[in-house]
Amino acid sequence: MSRITDKVSELARPVVEENGCTLWDVEYVREAGTWYLRVFIDKEGGVSINDCENISRTLDPILDEEDPIPDSYVFEVGSAGAERELKRPSDFEAFMGSEVEVRLYQPVNGCKVFTGELKGYDNGGVTILYGENEMSFAKAQIGAVKLHVSI
Repeated sequence: MSRITDKVSELARPVVEENGCTLWDVEYVREAGTWYLRVFIDKEGGVSINDCENISRTLDPILDEEDPIPDSYVFEVGSAGAERELKRPSDFEAFMGSEVEVRLYQPVNGCKVFTGELKGYDNGGVTILYGENEMSFAKAQIGAVKLHVSI
């Protein structure tokens, strides 16, 4: 995590928890020439627009006062989402046995996206049950791992 996202996480966590939610992730990214600070939250039973609004209204003045970001940016608070990205070991542990989508940097057997049941996680490497077979991917191969929701 960057120094900025670490500091914002530190400032956001108490606000998020006071509102009955958990802090899932903080992103500070540049998209189309604009910087975005995104705070992703989670809550048992789901996050409402009111949760996002309350946290945003409380956290915004704290960020203005602490000023952890030198650039101008767009501030957003949102739900981690049903198809959230798994990043930390604790994320993988919490969703072991769930259906995930593994996106690779380079194709394996002509495919860059594999969907299956999360069976293992070890130092960034991921194992899934893909059809009848277990497939393992090294950390260096993986672009992203997200929960997958089947329709």
